[in-house]
Formats: sequence, C-alpha cells, structure tokens
Amino acid sequence: MSKQITIRLPDELVDFVDAEVAAQHCASRAALVAAALEHYRERAVGEAIVAGYTAIPDGEDEDLDEFLSAASKSVWGDE
Repeated sequence: MSKQITIRLPDELVDFVDAEVAAQHCASRAALVAAALEHYRERAVGEAIVAGYTAIPDGEDEDLDEFLSAASKSVWGDE
C-alpha cells in the first residue's frame, strides 16, 4: 500500500531529480524520492545498531571490536 503526499523542494533538487529521471537512473520522481528515503532509513537503522553495540563496555573481546569496526565501515562507507 502507498500514500500520496505533497512535498515542496528547492528548484535545484527538482532539477537534479528531473535529470536523474531523464537519464533513466530512476523510473520517476516518486521512485527517486522513495529510494532516497529508504537509503536514509537504512542508514539511520545502521547507525542505531552501531550505537547499540558501541554502548557495550570495552572488554577483551577482539571479535566484537572487529565486528564494530566492520559495521561502522559498512554504515558510513569508510574503507
């Protein structure tokens, strides 16, 4: 199910969206906005997961340290 909403965007963003659609990188304005919001949501969830794991007190668990490092790189795209 989906809901139709109305949003107001600066001209520069609308121009970018229209260019992406014209270049066939997205099927429509709505598809691009939905993809961008999904990406934003996934990043927020990833950040929350990393924050939860980093709240665990430091210990001698090297596997956890390696996991947190890998998770952080995955969430923020660092290499």
